[in-house]
Amino acid sequence: MARDVASVARYLQGELLHGGVPSARHVNSVVALDSFVASTDRLFTTLVIVDEAQLDDLADDADQLTLLRDVVVVTSADTPAVRRTLDEGGITAVVGAGASRELLMPTLTALLAVDQAAEARAITSAMRVLTLAARRSGITGVIAELAHRIDGWAVLLDRHGEVITTAGAGSLHIDDAIAVAVGRPVRVRHRALQVHPVGPGQDVTAQLVTAPRNDSSGRGRELSSQAAALLDLLMRTRDSSHLERLGRSMMLETVLEGGEEATRLLRRWGVHERSLVGFALVSRTSGVDVEHLLALWLDELGAEHVFAAQRGLIRGVVREDHADEIAHRARAFASTLYLGLGRPAATDALARSIDEARQACETARAGGERVVRYETIPTVSFVLGQLDPDQTRRIGRLLDPLRDGGQHAELIETLRVFLATNSAWGESATRLRIHRQTLAARIRRIEDLIGLSLADPDDRVAAWLALRASTD
Repeated sequence: MARDVASVARYLQGELLHGGVPSARHVNSVVALDSFVASTDRLFTTLVIVDEAQLDDLADDADQLTLLRDVVVVTSADTPAVRRTLDEGGITAVVGAGASRELLMPTLTALLAVDQAAEARAITSAMRVLTLAARRSGITGVIAELAHRIDGWAVLLDRHGEVITTAGAGSLHIDDAIAVAVGRPVRVRHRALQVHPVGPGQDVTAQLVTAPRNDSSGRGRELSSQAAALLDLLMRTRDSSHLERLGRSMMLETVLEGGEEATRLLRRWGVHERSLVGFALVSRTSGVDVEHLLALWLDELGAEHVFAAQRGLIRGVVREDHADEIAHRARAFASTLYLGLGRPAATDALARSIDEARQACETARAGGERVVRYETIPTVSFVLGQLDPDQTRRIGRLLDPLRDGGQHAELIETLRVFLATNSAWGESATRLRIHRQTLAARIRRIEDLIGLSLADPDDRVAAWLALRASTD
């Protein structure tokens, strides 16, 4: 972790006098006063070593005092006159440093060198992981891993400002990313917003916008810059994994349509069982490449890859014994996964089992359980089980107004959590990581859009049925 002003003061066993430089700002260099000219980097600060005699001279030099307001003065002196000069100049300083002036420079130089070497090793290690993510799941995997590594969010835009993929970003973050990328005159809400061109010189293929949680993170800036170069290579290389995913998705659509055509396709796919179990798998966090993980599990089981991903949710079918094994692995996996399993169905009528699995997965997310089987949720399942597909779709369309706007995912997730917690405002706000007033505003917006009152028990039941019946 990069050294900040406060940690330097603690290391020197000196007292930090607060001025114009925040104590949390990171430090990237150290110079003697004689070599100091001016600070130009607003993300980092410089340590300037000054002795007591020089501080006495500074008391009459207003121009030099002005320049020192943007850096941190370090001195072993600590007298009332020294403190008065620093205070009157509004200068951030570490006074009473536990080392002589002769030792301050080599001590701090060595400290920052060790710190910078550690940062370099961390970036190198992170780039290895990003490269592995690129090999596993292409551009989407890189963006997801990058957002995790910088502890923030990332948005990849094409040259026209259209979103290619995102990770960790809400709708407001995406709006900010687009605005800063295309030069739109709106207020950028995140002060650590960074834009990295993807492509060399004038040949820019996309733009990577990132926002580390720590707004002075040099590691985040350097890692994002290197990730942009990796993304440029990926975007200029034919992605066979993308074609494979597209093919699986189209074949799964045929399986969902059912009939003899679905059975014949499954046989050509290498699946010869007469009945299969639908499953739905999703991760609680975007840092897990669920698609790649599931592919590894199926390879180890010797099963065909009859699944497809849509918006982070993996849907597919497996043999009953393989379903039990996947359930066991989902429960034991280090990160939280949610798995829903439908009831066994004939290969020419698997759509219902896959839909049951999706409903069971939704129940798992709502209740915090890792694995839920459809037959264990008799209440809502019984109601939906009595309806034909058209009736189920009509119920699901109750939430169509929430899907039409730019905040559709945010509003639907808010509704899901609010209903799953039995309308507990405090618990819902905590699980969503938002303020209660923000939650109240979202609930009012949801009620206005769908025409229901979430204070009414009947309306809450209708909204929950619509969530469970929804195919979105």
